Amino acid sequence: MSDVAGFLTRPWGRVTVSGPDGTSFLQALVSQDLGAVADGGSVPCLLLHPQGKLDVAFRAHRVDGGWWCTTEPTAAARLAASLTRFRIRVQADIVDATADTARAEVVAFTGPVPGGLPGCPDGCVTAADVRPGWTSTEIVGPVAPVQAWLAATGTVVGDDGRREALRIAAGLPRQDVDLDDSVIPQEAFLERDAVSFTKGCFLGQELVCRIDARGHVNRFLRRLAPSGPVAVGDEIRFDDRTVGAVTSAAERDDGWVALGWVRREVVPPATVEVVTDGGPVPTVVAVGPDSDE
Repeated sequence: MSDVAGFLTRPWGRVTVSGPDGTSFLQALVSQDLGAVADGGSVPCLLLHPQGKLDVAFRAHRVDGGWWCTTEPTAAARLAASLTRFRIRVQADIVDATADTARAEVVAFTGPVPGGLPGCPDGCVTAADVRPGWTSTEIVGPVAPVQAWLAATGTVVGDDGRREALRIAAGLPRQDVDLDDSVIPQEAFLERDAVSFTKGCFLGQELVCRIDARGHVNRFLRRLAPSGPVAVGDEIRFDDRTVGAVTSAAERDDGWVALGWVRREVVPPATVEVVTDGGPVPTVVAVGPDSDE
């Protein structure tokens, strides 16, 4: 049987967009094509700066003709402010509903999430995320029904540190931890599921499409396998040069895992050194789901 744990996050970032022009307003701004999303469906999205770098990564859920944009709570106010800044002569209401929002998630550490999870409660949205090393089902909505949903799954609420280690091992970047406003989508492989190259114009499209067509980026967010303890901010060195830094790190039963920015010339599975307070730690830059090879 799968090793399954549930996690409850409160608050969780939620910005609602509604009104007669809500869909066309979002469609003109975000990187994903919202046109094919049916009511109750969702897609990963990016709101970029006009220069093509990341503002906020989020998931767009279609709810009763409007949209819930869910993200890390640290990013919700920024998302609401950015959307409001571009709301010019359109009938769209933008509300930051983070204060009354929670997120429950069931994560399978080995194998798939088992069947029989309770259905999505009224007033909430659901989404699944399945990729190498990571399978989860989540519910986002008002606090009370989200808490009730998690209780009804029968899972034991897990330790947040364990989830963080699994996230890092699977190569999943986290907004405002691994990602900031210096990031180009292709550097963190965000274009693979959060960018449509066929929808037409969106904010920041020129840089993203130019890189896709004939360019390259100078660094990548890579999975790292350190041979010992490392910490966020530790320098990564290769051939006596600084080539990046650690953004996330955690210890698991089988050793340490980390994510970090690494220059493009360091090709997985290269061995680098992470410079820590205790001395250099030999580290493998892993080939895996985050790799462009």
